[in-house]
Amino acid sequence: MLANPSSKYRAFPVIDMPDRQWPSRALTQAPIWLSTDLRDGNQALFEPMNRERKLRLFNELVRIGFKEIEVGFPAASRTDFEVVRHLIDASLIPDDVTPMVMTQLREDLIEETVRSVQGTRRVIVHFYNAIAPAWREIVFGMSVPQIIEMVEHHIALFGKLIAQHPQTEWVLQYSPETFCMAELDVSLAVCNAAIRAWDAGPQRPMIVNLPTTVEVSTPNVFADQIEWMHRRLERREHVVLSVHPHNDRGTGIACAEQAMLAGAQRVEGCLFGNGERSGNLDVVTLALNLYTQGIAPGLDFSDIAALARIAEECTALPIHPRHPYVGDLVFTAFSGSHQDAIAKGFAAQNPDGIWRVPYLPLDPHDLGRTYDSIVRVNSQSGKGGIAFLLQRDYGVVMPRRMQIEFSAIVQELADTSETELTSEQIWAVFETTYLVHDDDSAGHAYRHHRLFDTPQGQGIELELVSPDGTVLTRQGVGNGPIAATVAALGLPLRIDSYEERSLSTGADALAMAIVETVWPGVPGSRFGVGKHRNIVTASVLAVLSATARFSKAPELEMEGHS
Repeated sequence: MLANPSSKYRAFPVIDMPDRQWPSRALTQAPIWLSTDLRDGNQALFEPMNRERKLRLFNELVRIGFKEIEVGFPAASRTDFEVVRHLIDASLIPDDVTPMVMTQLREDLIEETVRSVQGTRRVIVHFYNAIAPAWREIVFGMSVPQIIEMVEHHIALFGKLIAQHPQTEWVLQYSPETFCMAELDVSLAVCNAAIRAWDAGPQRPMIVNLPTTVEVSTPNVFADQIEWMHRRLERREHVVLSVHPHNDRGTGIACAEQAMLAGAQRVEGCLFGNGERSGNLDVVTLALNLYTQGIAPGLDFSDIAALARIAEECTALPIHPRHPYVGDLVFTAFSGSHQDAIAKGFAAQNPDGIWRVPYLPLDPHDLGRTYDSIVRVNSQSGKGGIAFLLQRDYGVVMPRRMQIEFSAIVQELADTSETELTSEQIWAVFETTYLVHDDDSAGHAYRHHRLFDTPQGQGIELELVSPDGTVLTRQGVGNGPIAATVAALGLPLRIDSYEERSLSTGADALAMAIVETVWPGVPGSRFGVGKHRNIVTASVLAVLSATARFSKAPELEMEGHS
């Protein structure tokens, strides 16, 4: 039993801002993206990336289209320092990509950080310090004026150090760590002190990055915090307002989306949500959320499976099969009603029109994924999914009532096996159920037929092999080959429907005939299927298929028809 939460936890206070604007706004463009996979994401791994893995992931981030990449904490990690230097010395950073390095507010760390990035064309240097009450009082024992003084001192030192390297364009980023848990007036005072100390202006760009270091409130509260700061930051036109959401409450994406509505221009996060505790903001999900709203994200996920494999190899972390957009099962439907709706959606989808396939928020082809695994069959599946797989993989288009009949047969197998059935297994069931084989002991095997005309109609001569191996010759006349076949068999079989299908193209294309038949005294109907290059032969086989299936009915076995 959980303890009484009211005695242990407190709700985060709602901000008194009755004129808030963000709820009535709509997103219209993507933010500036910053990947922190190599820094924030890396420090959250069981085994941090080595140099080779870091460089491989950096190249992938560049390929995707990130223009700002946090490459590490070079003053605190020898590996990070070496990677940063290698990227710079080997000219591996494209001109349109800006690296970012992080440091705490300590003089020795700032000096080492500047040394690590000497010679680069442009760089963002990221300062951070915690400002929330629990950190001020418990961890650091500092007052707000002392924190402001510390920020001003270290930014001034940074300014003196970089003055010795005028060939580099230096950009300062300041993050009041634990912003989401701090008093807004304290956050504003510290950030404005940083803006003044840096002297942000047209030639001195600056980024103010507001993180949900640990999520403690609903996303709307964070959006209020962002809008409150957005309205009050000094020199706002010279400051890029950034957010860095984490996912402790599982609402990192919502925090970022609502923060963008509230004035945030830049978003920091990791591929697939990697990061400490519950992870950082998932950049991929946020970007593709925008994509589904008709907004170009500015990042290329057209081969998302390849990206996923590289991320898994570099981080040694698996991606959940239900992860939005990239998981192995996110475009897979097991439910019968879902499968039926998806199959109808594909049939109705205009290739040049708005995407309208039920249950699929975007076209898997846009992510470089195929339709192969969209419909899969287990005990929860229905006729729509089964029919979809047979049509897609084998060209078999079943009539609606046949879908119902066959789905019951497949479901029984799925329930018995308690596992997913592959397309190949379903086809094997179809063949066993409907297609007549030479060794089929349940009915008469087909050997040959000959058509002839009579005054009464179409005549047919069938050469069959009985279950005991006896060769039989039967003749019948009807208004066509199918009726003549039924007459030749001498059985009280009624044909209720007949359909022809082509399974391939060309002169030697396979044809499939499907008949729905009824036997007096036997409940329901039975479908029979024949497959042959000659459509008449396929029709004869279809009748024999239905006859063989009826012969297994208990009512007919008792009457001695088997």
